[in-house]
Amino acid sequence: MQRHRKILEYALSSLWRRKYKNLALIAVFSFVIAVLASVLFLTHSLQTEAMDILVEAPQLIVQKVAGGRHDLTPIEYIKLIKKIPGIGKVTPRYWGYYYDSLTGANYTLIGVDQEIGGLTLIEGEMPIEEGECAVGRGVAAARRVEIGDDLVLTDGQGAFSMFTVTGVFSADSDLLTNDLVVLFHEDIVKLFNMPADKATDIMVEVFNETETPVVARTIQRLLPDTRPIMKSEIVRTYSTVFNWRSGMVLTMFLGALVAFCILAWDKATGLSAEERQEIGILKAIGWETANILELKFWEGAVISLTSYLTGIILAYLHVFYSGASLLAPALQGWSVIFPPFKLTPYVNMQQIFILLFLTVLPYVASTIIPSWKAAITDPDVVM
Repeated sequence: MQRHRKILEYALSSLWRRKYKNLALIAVFSFVIAVLASVLFLTHSLQTEAMDILVEAPQLIVQKVAGGRHDLTPIEYIKLIKKIPGIGKVTPRYWGYYYDSLTGANYTLIGVDQEIGGLTLIEGEMPIEEGECAVGRGVAAARRVEIGDDLVLTDGQGAFSMFTVTGVFSADSDLLTNDLVVLFHEDIVKLFNMPADKATDIMVEVFNETETPVVARTIQRLLPDTRPIMKSEIVRTYSTVFNWRSGMVLTMFLGALVAFCILAWDKATGLSAEERQEIGILKAIGWETANILELKFWEGAVISLTSYLTGIILAYLHVFYSGASLLAPALQGWSVIFPPFKLTPYVNMQQIFILLFLTVLPYVASTIIPSWKAAITDPDVVM
């Protein structure tokens, strides 16, 4: 143990003699790892937030389609859907998107005459009559409203509608509640100027979840102008979209990654004349080949692990404390017009170890191989 400790001390002193060169390498190495880790952290966090939302999602949603686009769904479709065996509760949903020109944010408005899972009031209560609303923390901060204040919205005819804020709520995921405004059912209909016999879509409960695809096909056959959407399809779409966007971001940094790999390989494999002479001197004074390989292993491990830990810490701070300001627009897409929200820290340890395996181990291996070639050469030839 004493011998290993002394070799480690010598490795640190050797790195310090070339401190400027090694510090520059660590800085570049850390930047590359920070970029890769930031993309992984942000993608995994957004996916986890989305999955938290979809836990409370309906098993099946039925939307009317006109011209290939989502249209308002007639409420009379509920009678036909209820006749299908295995169907439980069938509920119309009233919701929509509202662009707030005052703050430049996009809100989600939803009615409360249906169950909304996953919502927790911070203070106050849910609206129980017309003219009342409950808002998410992001909306409350963007419009600077509290309980008892009035929230002014513009309806479909350009008239102003005032709603008294009765509560502020949150959920396990800020993606669900940050931009959400909960209104009474009739207020949603009036605000969006919706016909009384139509809803935004229809929420369908299926007793046996494994029969959901069969129910969806039955609805499609009975109502050809509708599009049944299963929860599994929504989950798969979210996962695919985030994976695709993270791949696009990584592709943008591919050039920098390749350039660094070339730099690191050249640094690790191309021993300088000074380093070769140092190996020859160590061999001449009695060091064994195994000792020299251990010395180079510690040098490569110190540089790569320092860079790796620095990059991981920088990525964590960038994503979860600064809101991933450099990468969020690329991964969130149109959601950047939400009220600003803070991501919940979710770290996938499997990704951490994969990144460690793909960055640290190759660098350490690339430092040992050329050192081994110099260590097995006669000292007088090397010097």
